[in-house]
Amino acid sequence: MNQIKKIAFVLLLGLMQLSVFAQDAITTDTSNDLMRSNGKIFLVMTIVVVLIIGLLLYLISIDRKISKLEKK
Repeated sequence: MNQIKKIAFVLLLGLMQLSVFAQDAITTDTSNDLMRSNGKIFLVMTIVVVLIIGLLLYLISIDRKISKLEKK
């Protein structure tokens, strides 16, 4: 059973590498140039940063609430 897990893990890692190589082939310079020329890349990056900061603040607030409950 342990060998089956090892083989499955190696196959999974191999499949992950294939998907990484496939993403290189899909991405073209024209899509990046289009976003930059329209100035929308900055909008997308701003939204991503705001979402990450929001999630971080939410996790911090939950951690504080849990800490208060543990102290009680």
